[in-house]
Amino acid sequence: MSSASSHDRGPLLAAGVLGLLAVGLGAMGAHGLKAVLMERGMTQAWETAARYHAIHAVALLGLAAWARADGKTRVAAITWSWVAGTVLFSGSLYGLALGGPRWLGPVTPLGGLAFMLGWLLVAVQAWRRR
Repeated sequence: MSSASSHDRGPLLAAGVLGLLAVGLGAMGAHGLKAVLMERGMTQAWETAARYHAIHAVALLGLAAWARADGKTRVAAITWSWVAGTVLFSGSLYGLALGGPRWLGPVTPLGGLAFMLGWLLVAVQAWRRR
């Protein structure tokens, strides 16, 4: 295994798992849980969770491609930030939409911060490549 492929394995694995879950949970919200979400007025929350979930799964694919092409870009912290962001942001919204405990509400912005940290780290890595 080359050093470039060892750099892209984490983001690729995370992209695959998060992408699979994003499609599955999106479909559940659109079909199997549609009535429940509509009754609770939480359709928009579910859709927001699924959208951010899918966006960051795709972003992880781009991150893996960058790591493979470059071989020097450090992506572990970015990967973990986006995975944590997905779990905290999307996970808390999914939970709230299904009637989960109220303490999930304050978790959502922590996920947003994790997403933002990951994007900041992308910018830092790009800056360092000068």
